[in-house]
Amino acid sequence: MKCNVGSVDRILRMAVGLILIGLAITGTVGAWGWIGIVPLATGLFRFCPAYPLLGINTAGGDSCGGSGCCK
Repeated sequence: MKCNVGSVDRILRMAVGLILIGLAITGTVGAWGWIGIVPLATGLFRFCPAYPLLGINTAGGDSCGGSGCCK
């Protein structure tokens, strides 16, 4: 699996995911807040399954970043 999520994209995905999960836990938003698991997971694994379908790659030249996800 080749990394296709860059550093800034990764940070934003993880932040949004954690915020949505936090809001779901506190009951501020409904159960749909658990959808935050998706951006959190894509940020952690540095791979978004929708990106290849759309021809997007925000990882640029440093597609591994030492994380080993390109193997």
